[in-house]
Order: sequence, then structure tokens, then C-alpha cells
Amino acid sequence: MIERYNLADNLSISRVLTGLWQIADLERDNKTLDPKKTSTYLKPYVEAGFTSFDMADHYGSAEIITGTFKNSDPLGSKIQLFTKWVPTPKVTSKEQVRTAISRSLDRMQIDQLDLLQYHAWNYCDPEWLDSMFWLQELKEEGIIKHIGVTNFDAPHLQIAIASGIDIITNQISYSLIDQRAKHQMSSVCKKYGVQLLAYGTLAGGFLSERWLHTPEPQQEELETWSQNKYKRFIDEAGGWSAYQKVLSVVNGIAQKHNSTIANISSRYMLNQDHVAGIILGARLGVSNHIEENKAIFQLQLSKEENETIENAISTLSSIPGNCGDEYRTPPFLTAAGDLSDHLDGLEPVYKTTHDDRRTKIHSGTVWEDLAGYSRAVKRGNRILVSGTTATHGDRLIGGDDPAAQTHFIIDKIQASIESLGGTLDDVDRTKIMIHNMDDWEPVARAHGERFKDIRPANTMVQAGLIGDGYKVEIEAEATVKTSA
Repeated sequence: MIERYNLADNLSISRVLTGLWQIADLERDNKTLDPKKTSTYLKPYVEAGFTSFDMADHYGSAEIITGTFKNSDPLGSKIQLFTKWVPTPKVTSKEQVRTAISRSLDRMQIDQLDLLQYHAWNYCDPEWLDSMFWLQELKEEGIIKHIGVTNFDAPHLQIAIASGIDIITNQISYSLIDQRAKHQMSSVCKKYGVQLLAYGTLAGGFLSERWLHTPEPQQEELETWSQNKYKRFIDEAGGWSAYQKVLSVVNGIAQKHNSTIANISSRYMLNQDHVAGIILGARLGVSNHIEENKAIFQLQLSKEENETIENAISTLSSIPGNCGDEYRTPPFLTAAGDLSDHLDGLEPVYKTTHDDRRTKIHSGTVWEDLAGYSRAVKRGNRILVSGTTATHGDRLIGGDDPAAQTHFIIDKIQASIESLGGTLDDVDRTKIMIHNMDDWEPVARAHGERFKDIRPANTMVQAGLIGDGYKVEIEAEATVKTSA
């Protein structure tokens, strides 16, 4: 029996979702799959109960193929189609958002997206929030049934939801090798009722018998984008030897169940808190793992077996950063090892103006024009950032969540410093002002998450902040490193 999960009252999914990223792999070198023929390969999945398909606007012809099946096969009414919008960093209008979503609707030949998952490249640029507010408007129009995100870290998932975006899922890398979601992400999911859709569960096939007791492959020997990507994860998690030890432990449990490493790994991930489903890739028309995937639901791991796996993976090094950081900060754990196959680069968030003494930036809030000040000023190698609240345009960001407000403020501070040629690492001092002493701990913890490796001098005081709803305001000072 295929397990199902109710993501919402009107959205039930199979807990193993079929991921279609490999369509892009199959369409390399300007190849194009025939939509009608390829769509027939979906039918055995649906007949077996695997009715949920995950894709993205950049997965080659995936949206066209699934839409063809939905509109041409009698079983098409049973499927759930999830796609992603992965825009370039600069999205400046609601019309751009509508055009992108309309393109997916047209490709799938449908009137409403079951789940639209949004990816943001640069949290320091608040345009990602503009895009999410516009997606929320499209949801309220009925063009989008539900909103999810993909590769979001915990702080920015918290910011979006606290600001009024109805997010029900976050799709992230989550596997025996990558356990980042067990920490901050789990807390945010619990607080806001978000469910996780885990991809990378089999680490591009590395969590299988094929690689057990084998010599370490060189990067140029790897066959697919997924293998190139997840070999980098293995390297960060402690290397080939550490990975082989985990593989051996899981293999031992698999043999007791007359099962496979892949299925034990999948069952373990399905047992994790807040995981609604795992996404397993399909090479349509090339290989079919339907029977193997069905066997996942026949497995039950004992408490001792779960503990054995937990002990094994605890010996691995932690993947650096937060969920999704592989797309935002080094090391870039992508197939290419950088962002060259995704982005040309990121522009500074704020434009600078100059006079004979200083360089200044403005973030466009009403407060700056009203009181006649700059968001930040640079003189020589010193950068001074004005008291910053969780304001974007005329919006209060983060709602009544003090931690969410704090994270957004630090994003603005980071954007200010980076626009003036520095980095957050250059911060020497922060001053935090809170309106209510009851908020000191969530504010301090959020500050601690962002500055734990920088450790600037810091002061926190209680103050009567100007403006309704503002819980925290932060100033910062930084010294830009001079070249040798």
C-alpha cells in the first residue's frame, strides 16, 4: 500500500514523489524528448499509486510531458503536478511573476498549479520577498493552489511565513549524508506547520550497493549531474572512507530485511519529523524503479535499527551552512562546483552615491527621506550602518516574530555593507535596541546565528522604538579589509 500524506485539505500526495530533474539530463546536447511518447512512461507510476510528480521550469520538457499525460490519459485526473519557479535574481514587477507562472500553466495545459515552489538566490536583496508577495496574490486569485519554497534556510522561511506568505512546504536536500534539516529547520517547521519534501535522499545513487566497497571515483568519471553534485557532498561530509563506513552499516540492516541500501535510506528519511515525502528521480523510458519504490512502504525499522543508523551518520562531518546554502555561499555543492550553470553573478543590492568625503547608500524606506539620513555611509575603510528596522518599502517584514524581524534586519545590514565593498565578516560592532524585554532571547539567538563565527562587539538595550509593530532595531559598524 502506497503511503499518502495530506499536505492540505485539498492536496493529498504519495509519500514517494517522482522527481523529473533527469529529463534535463536526458535532453542534453540539444536533444528533445517526444512529449506524447515520453508521457506514456508516467502511466505505470500512477497505476502503482505514485501519483505525485515534481519538476521545475528548468527541467527541460518536464512540464510539457506531465501536462501531456494529465490531458491525454484517463488517469491524468489522479495526478498532482508540482513545479518550481527559479527566476534570475532581479525580478522587479508583478507582471514578470505572472508571466513566469503563466508559462508553466501553458506548458502543463492547466488552469491552476497544485504547488508552486519558489527559489530565491540572494536573501540580501528584498526583491525575493516582493516575488513572494506577488505569488501570494496569484494564490488568492486561484492561479496557484498552494505555495511552497525550495532550498530555503530556516531564518528566511521564518521571515516569509511571519510576513503573511502561506507556505506549506520546503523542498530541501535531506539524506543520511546531509542532516542540516534536523536543527533550525525542524524548529521552524514545528512552529509554523511547514512540511518538508526531501530530495537527494539517495545522494544521486551513491546510497546503493553499486558503490559499496568500491574505490573512490574521480570527478571526471561520474556519469550524471546528480553524481557530480553528491560526490561533493560526500567530500564535505568526511570523504570516501567515512561515507563507506555509513554505507556498510546501512547495508547490514538492509540484509536483515532482505532489502536494499536505497530502500533502508528512504524509509529512514520518511520516518524523520516534518518529512511529508521524499523525491526519487526517474529516468523516463530508461529505467523504472516502481517495484523497488513500492517495497519502501513494506519496511519498518526498529528503534535499535534507527539508533544504529543515527550513530553511524553522527560520525560524518556536518555539511556546512544552512539548508540551501550550497546555492548561495561557498562551498557551492552543485554539479559544477560553482554557480556558473545557474547565474552569471549577483549585482550589489543598493546603488551608491558619492561626494568629496563619503560614499552613501539608500534603501528606499520612508524613514530615510523623512529624517534625511543614509542607510549606510563609508568613509575611508569604515562603514557605518544606521539603525535598521524590518522595513521594506512601506511594509513591516516579519510580523510579530522578533527573530524574523532580526534576520531581515541583518539581511539589510549585510546588503548595505556589501554594496559599499565589504562583507558581513567585516562587522566590528553591533548595537541592538529592543522594544520589549520579553523579546531579548529570540533576538539574541537570531543575532547569534548570523554572527556566531564573526563575534563583533555588541550591546543590547531596551528602547522605545518609533513605529507600530517594530520589535527590534540594529546599528552596525564595519572596517573593510585593505588589500596587502
